Amino acid sequence: MSRIGKEPVIIPAGVEVQVNGQVIKAKGKLGELTLNIHEDVSIALEDAANDDGKSAKIVRLAAKNETPAARQIWPTMRTLVNNIVTGVSEGYRKKLEIKGVGYRGNLQGKTLVLALGFSHEVRFDVPEGIELKMDGQTNIEIIGIDKQKVGQVAANIRGFKPPEPYKGKGIRYADEYVVRKEGKKK
Repeated sequence: MSRIGKEPVIIPAGVEVQVNGQVIKAKGKLGELTLNIHEDVSIALEDAANDDGKSAKIVRLAAKNETPAARQIWPTMRTLVNNIVTGVSEGYRKKLEIKGVGYRGNLQGKTLVLALGFSHEVRFDVPEGIELKMDGQTNIEIIGIDKQKVGQVAANIRGFKPPEPYKGKGIRYADEYVVRKEGKKK
């Protein structure tokens, strides 16, 4: 039995969740997200008592049958439901740093323009539902309610110039540690 799958998803205050068959819709202060649940997983919206005696809504998921595929997809669906509930209430953030002499970026409307040592500037159009903030010319913050989209945009921007192992130049996540290699000996 899955430890992740059996945990209910607790709906925080200010978030409204609707279950319609295999479709769950979460609406919060930051926006609205919809998720289609796999047909091998059942979903139910329930009322439960909190630790302090107040009632709270929870979403409970379960495998419809004991096939290996159903047991595998059940905790994944629970995590995806938790991600949309967290996204509409708190949102997601990823931070990137640009390291290297002459490497910088700036925001021109809805386009991120990066100078990364190439003969040309790299232009990245910000997708719908994602907000970019620049702190100086070397720190990029990606903000959004969809965890997958925030992570994908961060990976796409990092992919323009991943950090190289000798000097550490390139675009990296703020919490990323780049393993450095020793240079060629004379």
